[in-house]
Amino acid sequence: MNAREQEIREICRTCHDDPTRLLDVLLEAQSRYRCVDDDSIDAIARTLDLPRVTVESAVTFYAFLSREPLGRIVIRLCDDVVDRMHGLAEVAEAFAEELGVEVGETTADGAFTLTYTPCIGMCDQAPAALINDTVVTGVDRVKARGIIRALREHGDPSKLVDRTGDGNNAHPLVHAMVQNNLSHIGQVLFSPINRGEAIRKALGMTPAEVIRVLKTARLRGRGGAGFPCGMKWEFTRAAESERKFVICNADEGEPGTFKDRVLLTERADRIFAGMTVAGYAIGAREGLMYLRGEYAYLKTFLEDMLTRRRADDLLGQDITGKNGFDFDIRIQMGAGAYVCGEETALISSAEGTRGDPKNRPPFPAQKGYLGCPTVVNNCETLCCVTKILEEGPGTFSELGTEQSSGTKLLSISGDCDMPGVYEIEFGMTLRDVLDMVHAQDTQAVQVGGPSGQLVGPQDFDRRFCFDDLATGGAVTIFDTTRDLLEIVRDYMAFFVDESCGYCTPCRVGNVLLKDGIERLMAGQGEPEDLDRFEQIGAMMKTCSRCGLGQTSWKPVGTSMKSFRAAYEARVERDPNGFRRSFDLKRAVAEGERVQRRESVHA
Repeated sequence: MNAREQEIREICRTCHDDPTRLLDVLLEAQSRYRCVDDDSIDAIARTLDLPRVTVESAVTFYAFLSREPLGRIVIRLCDDVVDRMHGLAEVAEAFAEELGVEVGETTADGAFTLTYTPCIGMCDQAPAALINDTVVTGVDRVKARGIIRALREHGDPSKLVDRTGDGNNAHPLVHAMVQNNLSHIGQVLFSPINRGEAIRKALGMTPAEVIRVLKTARLRGRGGAGFPCGMKWEFTRAAESERKFVICNADEGEPGTFKDRVLLTERADRIFAGMTVAGYAIGAREGLMYLRGEYAYLKTFLEDMLTRRRADDLLGQDITGKNGFDFDIRIQMGAGAYVCGEETALISSAEGTRGDPKNRPPFPAQKGYLGCPTVVNNCETLCCVTKILEEGPGTFSELGTEQSSGTKLLSISGDCDMPGVYEIEFGMTLRDVLDMVHAQDTQAVQVGGPSGQLVGPQDFDRRFCFDDLATGGAVTIFDTTRDLLEIVRDYMAFFVDESCGYCTPCRVGNVLLKDGIERLMAGQGEPEDLDRFEQIGAMMKTCSRCGLGQTSWKPVGTSMKSFRAAYEARVERDPNGFRRSFDLKRAVAEGERVQRRESVHA
């Protein structure tokens, strides 16, 4: 047995030789060897008794894993619409010049790899980058060059944090320059914490009574779809199984979303309490927080909090002295895959495989993690659960609207003077939000991230609630200097990259829409293109396998609805029917290919 195989066996042993912990094993191998090469794949497959193809397919699926060696220091530049608006191109150029490589390359000495990565949850302090697991914010050309010079001197990304951010960002186990930018505190999520109170009150009720409290509060899931939380828990409790699970979806990968980053930093106790209450209500003994790879800098802090909760009798066996109620939580790291924000893809990833979405039905409440009934809630929903149990359902249900009770946490970025995290009461208008963040000359607002909707000024009086402007939390503002088609193109390029490729409508439809937008921008658009976009979008919405493909047409579809004139202005209408995009040479070549003969040229 060679040294590599021995080390791989040790890594697997720390994960109890559990095949469902494959992703943890791969992340550790990547960290040690800077790649997961053929030797590592073979050793992992043998040790965990997995088919080699299962291991290899996982390695090639996740952005933070690599078959080829990366540099000792990996610089991942956040590449999203907001970072581009704030000078990403200049920052990338400065990094590349200082390193002497192009983006996507590794320096000859193996010291640095420079690459792009999608949104890392720092749009309120863009441009930003991940340097190994250290977050660097507010980067400009000068700072980029200084970063490389400092790293060449000491080689430690953590030393780049010369000043920590506010709140728990300054905690020794976090030590991040990230700012919370918590600009508006409401009555629910960031109210003072009465630690342990929610669990004690829940344990004084029956599980059915706990679920009834959530129904009385009219709590709906905060991920955007708004499914009633109490109903989801009730379905899971009713499912027959000896083993059930609670999963916290902390994989907020929607570009422009960063609210959970602040909840994880400042209100993790409230999240873990909500998970524990869920465990009691549905009859689960095990919980799992799926933490996005971009938030790895919070992992040690969160694990320390779990340790302290165990010491305080808020996790573990016989919680708060309740005989027979055992519940514990572990953290599962993600590895850079947007699709894992979809709950069934998240479950696949947590089980140690590619983050492929699963067919529904069965739903996770019936058959989820490891084939067992599973509740999946996001961080914000679980915080609401804790608050409702602390104070009762009445206080919560008095806030908001009839169909949307409580508050909503928004991640606001883009063209405004005060980007940040805002807790608003449901029912507030978009216009009021724009005034609150000091946005001027606003042309459009992307509500709910790329998979949401692009809203024009004619709709600024719409309200944030589930029956009007429903959103997972992202609000990105664009003023009149922005080219909307350029924004739409960038969103579609994101979806092309993030599609898992499993189903044809999503895999092909995103490419067709992106290519069509690029043709319009190049002046080669035709009137028929606009109808074609609508047809492709309808097909994707109806036929795609999961939520990604069912919504990834929206950058085109909703922008066409709100800004049809912007599209029509790019379309050339020739009175004689001349098609500018028609390529005679290509058409002749295609005809020759089909007929299997060459044309006779004069």
